[in-house]
Amino acid sequence: MDHPPAPRLQGFTTDAAWLVPASRWSNPNPTELTLEAPARTDFFNDPAGDTLKGDAPAWLTPVTAPATLRARVRPDFSGTFDAGVLMLYQAPTVWAKLCFERSPDGRPMVVSVVTRGTSDDANSSVLQAPEVWLRIGLHERSVAFHASSDGEAWDLVRHFRLTDSDAPLRIGLLAQAPVGDGCSVAFSGVELSVGVERDIRSGR
Repeated sequence: MDHPPAPRLQGFTTDAAWLVPASRWSNPNPTELTLEAPARTDFFNDPAGDTLKGDAPAWLTPVTAPATLRARVRPDFSGTFDAGVLMLYQAPTVWAKLCFERSPDGRPMVVSVVTRGTSDDANSSVLQAPEVWLRIGLHERSVAFHASSDGEAWDLVRHFRLTDSDAPLRIGLLAQAPVGDGCSVAFSGVELSVGVERDIRSGR
């Protein structure tokens, strides 16, 4: 893909940078980014073992609360656990991701992973559509993950506190292909804005 030196996305600052560089990506306008994950790349700190993975391409920007990142996510599913991801990141052992992921039985599924040392992995809803809207709401003391079929009505996926540390946070987009030969993910409607939803439970 032909591309400029770095992606430009709506609401991302000039300090945005690759957490893990993508060898192939495209950014036709400030609300769209396509990332291609190489084979067998992931972010996951296995709670059942010693495997620490952190090699999937991710474009992140510094962020402070209150803030909201939203995007429509459409992965080119082929391998198990292929996913398009919205990510909140502080350190290699402190991060969270909201994923639209291919389950082992081939169904698209919303999945969340919260990592504090090791990863806490939780499946959410199974979808029939090839794409979904995902949203991270960064509140003053907590984080809310939401998903939506239309970008208007939102369902709560997870509400949690990531960290008590004052260390800087970054937020952005990631593509993964943990066991497959690669995955292309199209993000559209990307927007990072100041403020969060008023009602975490309803998503509004």
